[in-house]
Order: sequence, then structure tokens, then C-alpha cells
Amino acid sequence: MKSILITGASSGIGRATADTFLQAGWRVGLIARRADRLHDIAQGNARAIPLPTDVTDLDAMKEAFATFLQTAGRLDVLFNNAGTFGPSGTIDEIPLAGFDEVISVNIRGMFIAAQLAFAHMRAQDPQGGRIINNGSLSAHNPRPGSICYTTSKHAITGMTRSLSLDGRPYDIACGQIDIGNARTELVDDLNARAQAANPDAPLMPMMDVQDAARSVLHMAQMPPGANVQFMTVMATKMPYIGRG
Repeated sequence: MKSILITGASSGIGRATADTFLQAGWRVGLIARRADRLHDIAQGNARAIPLPTDVTDLDAMKEAFATFLQTAGRLDVLFNNAGTFGPSGTIDEIPLAGFDEVISVNIRGMFIAAQLAFAHMRAQDPQGGRIINNGSLSAHNPRPGSICYTTSKHAITGMTRSLSLDGRPYDIACGQIDIGNARTELVDDLNARAQAANPDAPLMPMMDVQDAARSVLHMAQMPPGANVQFMTVMATKMPYIGRG
């Protein structure tokens, strides 16, 4: 049975991806801070393992990985998904504490998860595995007022490239999925912020979050000799290509 660890599994893209992998027959480790939501996902499914953990806490993450591997025995895939958007505004309007929080979750948290996964994949027999980082369209083009989030997601692209290169000798593949406007709590919040600032602002085009989850499954199911290095999946009418 294939196994995957998903960070940020309690809501949004993480939760949809967890449901998709469980339906596909995988053993799924669920990492997030909200234990009640993780237990809701796992209810009635022995292949789902709730692991309530803060991704920025190295010791807690080590314990979560160890707990999962006691049952799964092997880690085939990490979906490095946990993230936060943080405060919106121009740089002079952003409190440093808000920036620090985004960097802690979106970079430190993803680094810790990748570090632990890489170490286990390198040591397990047979060696290897796959790390899928959740980037963003903001890893390429920012939206207004998103300097914290955009900075963090550009860093994730660098992390993805470095992991891909360093993982080659150990059969560890790394790819990045850049998701644009899947219908989640985060995107609903961005729409709410935009309409609070301007009640006449149009809602952003959105796609079903299951389309993003199925894309992650496709990346995870590639054979060992192939890798989706970068994938962009987005709402068709997003103003991303050109001026929209």
C-alpha cells in the first residue's frame, strides 16, 4: 500500500487531497494543528492517521513522522502543503510580526517537513520517494498587497529546485504544484477582503478544489523514472496570462 504524509491536511487543498488519496487506496498521514478536523477526516477509515502537529515545531514533527512510519513502514510521498497568506497591504503597512509568521509557516514549516521526509526516503529500502511542494501562482506573478505570501512562495520554488537536484542520487524526486484560485477558505477570505475594500469588486474566478487534489494525485502516481517538475492548475478565467 502506498503512503503519503500531507501537511495542512485539516482544510482547503490539504483536506481535499487527503480525501482523494484515501479514495484511491493510499495510507494517509494527516498533519495540521486542528485535531478535531483531522479526526473528522479519519473517522471510519483505518488508513487515515491523524497527527495533530504544528509544522514549525521540529520536535513535534519528528514525533509525527515517527508515529506515521510505525504504521506505514515506508514514506512514498510528502505533500508539503501547509501555508498561510498572512497580512495584506503594501510593505510599509505590514507589521514585522505578520511577515515573520508567514515565513515561519510557509518556509520553516515546509523546510522541516521536507528535511524529515528526505532523510527517511534516503534511508529506507528500497531507497527513494517523492516530495510535492505546494507553490502558488504567486511563485511567478504576485497579486496586489501580497508581499509576505509572494516572498515565501518564491522561496519554495528555490527549495523545489534544490531538492530535485540533491535528491537525484537517492531516487528522491521533487516537484511543485502551483494552484490558482481553488475554492477554499483562503480564497473565500481573499474575496471577502476585496469586497470589504470595494463592495463592487467582482469575485475572483474559482475552480473546484477537487481539481487541484486530482492534480496532486497525478503527480504522486508518476512512475519512479518520471517526474512532474512544475505543474500549474488554475481557474480558467483567472487574470494570470497576459492582463486577463
